[in-house]
Amino acid sequence: MTTTLNGQTATVASTAREVADELAAKGVKYAAISFVDMHGKPKSKMVPLGHLTQAALGSEMFTGAALDGVPQDVNDDEVAPHPDLDHPIVMPFNREVAWFPGDLWIGDTPFNACSRQILKRVTADAAALGYTFNLGIETEFFLLTDTDEPAPASIDDNLDKPCYDLRTMLHNYPVVDEIVSAMNELGWDVYSFDHEDGNGQFETDFTYTNVVSMSDRLVFFRMMVGEIARKHGLFASWMPKPFADRTGSGAHYNMSLADASGTNLFAAVDDPRGCGLSTLGYQFIAGVLRHADAICAVIAPTVNSYKRLVKQGSMSGLTWAPVFACYGDNNRTNMLRIPKGGGRVECRAADAANNPYLGGALMLAAGLEGIREQLDPGDPNRDNLYRLTEADLVERGIGWLPRSLGEAIDALEADPLVRSVFGDEMFESFVTEKRAEWDGYNAHVSAWETDRYLRFW
Repeated sequence: MTTTLNGQTATVASTAREVADELAAKGVKYAAISFVDMHGKPKSKMVPLGHLTQAALGSEMFTGAALDGVPQDVNDDEVAPHPDLDHPIVMPFNREVAWFPGDLWIGDTPFNACSRQILKRVTADAAALGYTFNLGIETEFFLLTDTDEPAPASIDDNLDKPCYDLRTMLHNYPVVDEIVSAMNELGWDVYSFDHEDGNGQFETDFTYTNVVSMSDRLVFFRMMVGEIARKHGLFASWMPKPFADRTGSGAHYNMSLADASGTNLFAAVDDPRGCGLSTLGYQFIAGVLRHADAICAVIAPTVNSYKRLVKQGSMSGLTWAPVFACYGDNNRTNMLRIPKGGGRVECRAADAANNPYLGGALMLAAGLEGIREQLDPGDPNRDNLYRLTEADLVERGIGWLPRSLGEAIDALEADPLVRSVFGDEMFESFVTEKRAEWDGYNAHVSAWETDRYLRFW
């Protein structure tokens, strides 16, 4: 499909009519023309299929000032999502609706602060170098009772270490099966799923694809899991750390670059460092580590995210979350891990609350910088970094990742790469929104404080 700058070509209209006819034959009645706000939450207007052609040409308008991270004033021209007609998703939980990921435009011009447009700009930079950025995301989430005091769904209270527990998985089989079956119906190819380390916490693992499509899938997945959970009297939480004594929910990025033929350019048979990674892969790692602190503000974007990125804080012992800006082989205490077998790089700092379009854009831009400048990340770390002393860390040149959202936003604001990737409007909006979140948290008087101090003296 082709389009001109004003999006009014006959090709778009013709394609929209064909797509509408195909969807109608499947029983679809409505199209949800969607985009995301700064937080990666889907926004939409629903149109009857008979109006998909107009919507494909930008007929559905939104006031950006009404949304987080769509930086506009109330007097600005409205934004309009142009649906990706090549990738509609018929909702498995409501087959009368098809969801279309979309790119925001203003009139005849792409909207620079659109999260999906930001990602597509960086993937275009990668394509100019001959690369496709492939991404897999491990989806972790909690299923909780939809009550005044939410609790994990169907737990075994006798378990301090519920990770991989079969009984707890079977207790939740009806809802998890519906989720996995829906994913496979969509062609996502789930290859495993399990009960995770927190009671009521689950993970699904499915096949990677290009970064734009994977980002679309994560946005849709969070919505889909929530809708399926509701049918079972539950709700799905994507909060990074909902329980202080349990591990949090990550969304590990598994990253690689491919050439035009689809060959994995990170794979290497002869790797002198023994990780199964190519020189290109190591250069990518070095670029990400250079910008790790700023990246954290985007892939771990909430106050609560930094209660997940700690060494201790789980009934089962260590949290398995990365706290250091470094890389290693199959060692899970690094921010960046090269899983056994090589050929990809896993970022373990990303959590379930991230906006994958912005996270993917910044990660790719940092990796491409490492490739262009032929950076070297040094030797991999193979031991348990949690056990190193501060002196050991200094000797190895290993720094801590930000320990709060405030620290992460400071790093992001000071890193010129972020502004160049996001553009001025999204950059300023992101910093303003996240600083307000951090300031609001600091001003809040918590129950912990009153319990400790109210009668202390």
